[in-house]
Amino acid sequence: MGTTSASTAGLPTSVAQILADARAGLDRLGPEQAHAAMEAGALLVDIRSDSQRARDGLIPGARFVPRNVLEWRLDPACPHHDYELGRREARIVLLCDEGYQSSLAAATVRSFGVSATDVIGGFRAWRAAGLPVER
Repeated sequence: MGTTSASTAGLPTSVAQILADARAGLDRLGPEQAHAAMEAGALLVDIRSDSQRARDGLIPGARFVPRNVLEWRLDPACPHHDYELGRREARIVLLCDEGYQSSLAAATVRSFGVSATDVIGGFRAWRAAGLPVER
């Protein structure tokens, strides 16, 4: 008999459960793996806020898509659709500041039929690993 999460059973849930459910469907990448995936053609999409990016720097070659418009860029029926991001053959690796918001976003991106995952530890882990960052 299969398991049912609280949210699918109509019971109250928690952010911890929502995050666990989102991550259960992801093959999350460490910073070095994400960098290698990017070099192999994956699209690294930075969903951090403008203020975080201004404060901490940018990842060379990453695409910036604000988190609050990500779904509109992926929906082929939307006039604000971004063809490159919404390609079914695209591999998207999302990155936020610490790796929480990007997990939730990656689960949503996958619902559009796009291959997506996120970076464990987010930008902070990327920078701590000594990977490229521009000011």
